[in-house]
Amino acid sequence: MEDLKIDPWSTTDYSDYAHLREQFGIQEFKKEHWKSLPHPPLLFRRGIVFGQRDFYRVIQAIQNKKKWAMMTGLMPSGKMHLGHKMVIDQVMYYQSLGADIFIGVADIEAYATRGYTLPEAKKVALEEYIISYIALGLKPCNIYFQSQQKEVTDLGYILAKKANWSEVTSIYGFTGATNMAHVFAPLIQCGDILHVQMKKYGGPRPTLVPVGVDQDPHIRFTRDIAQSHRLYNVAVAKDGKPGIFVKGKKDSEKLLDKAQEAVQKKGYSIKRITKYNALYIQDKNIDMDAIDRALAKIEQEYGGYGFILPSSTYHRFMTGLTGEKMSSSKPQTAIFLTDTPQEAQKKMQSAKTGGATSLAEQKKYGGNPNKCVVYELFLYHLLPDDKQLTEIYEKCRNGEQRCGDCKTLAIEMITKFLEELEGKRKEAKDKLDEYIN
Repeated sequence: MEDLKIDPWSTTDYSDYAHLREQFGIQEFKKEHWKSLPHPPLLFRRGIVFGQRDFYRVIQAIQNKKKWAMMTGLMPSGKMHLGHKMVIDQVMYYQSLGADIFIGVADIEAYATRGYTLPEAKKVALEEYIISYIALGLKPCNIYFQSQQKEVTDLGYILAKKANWSEVTSIYGFTGATNMAHVFAPLIQCGDILHVQMKKYGGPRPTLVPVGVDQDPHIRFTRDIAQSHRLYNVAVAKDGKPGIFVKGKKDSEKLLDKAQEAVQKKGYSIKRITKYNALYIQDKNIDMDAIDRALAKIEQEYGGYGFILPSSTYHRFMTGLTGEKMSSSKPQTAIFLTDTPQEAQKKMQSAKTGGATSLAEQKKYGGNPNKCVVYELFLYHLLPDDKQLTEIYEKCRNGEQRCGDCKTLAIEMITKFLEELEGKRKEAKDKLDEYIN
């Protein structure tokens, strides 16, 4: 099978999620992950979130009531639509579970890759996204603009020392024609994701980044950068026992002493080989995550960052109303959160369905809800009741449900949603200062 290329700035519609998981090492997001969480949202229950990296860190933090952070970003380069709502739905869920929420407005990236000026990007971010976030129910959190958060841009520059041109071109496909602001954008993304673990913002802790799969290059790059800046390396030795290794020569013996002290404090026995800057843990059933957190704190004491590798989840893309990818640049493909009910109704009436060519054939052969964007709206957003969703699915497959009936129901629900949201958006305008850093 041909290798897939992921470009965070393209309009490609990625649909072979199993292939993406296999090629890029994304782990499956299984029922066992979300079943352990309280009140799992429909995006989990219905398989819309399909992949993850190190989500176990988040689960452990929630279950053990440890501090953790959730970081996401918004690209202020167009109108907010229902596809974008998936991320903020997840943010609000994690906020309800105690996550420390950070949202970065990627105005520098919009300038570098989409041709927006910083004032234009700010206007779009406020009017299209942040006001809608508040109206949807987001509680006060840390929302900032990349161009105004010095720690983010400074950190991106500092982290760049351990990245090279070969690596970024391999991940992002940059060429000699790529402008340097665009090249720097992924490093600022690293600063976005990792700055939340700086001492000022809460220190080393599990950090979750929920994204669409098109953003995985940023996750892989950031995890590589975070690992390259660690002072310790934790790896499994040939005999299967975990080893802790000090990287580099500066303060190596002191770092080894501190690591030994931290591991023994947790009740584990160790074998130390000083000349190799190594400790080997001799026990079984070791909580390596707890050890990693302890090592990260030591690193900060010795001038390091001690970044815990960020975790991530990946959600599927919504199909546009026309059957192509949903896009802010193609109004006919999406329901925008600032659409009037009349505009939304007009779009819905033209929406692609999975119905047969005639009512008679629909009754005889049934429809195909898996290829119906109206059903997808029910699946992703409009129908929280799983039983009702299943009934619509079965009736469509059996030919009992007409496409017109589904469109009528969807229009009613979207109309109510947009009317209520518009009222809340007006109220949200007075609350911006509670959110923006």
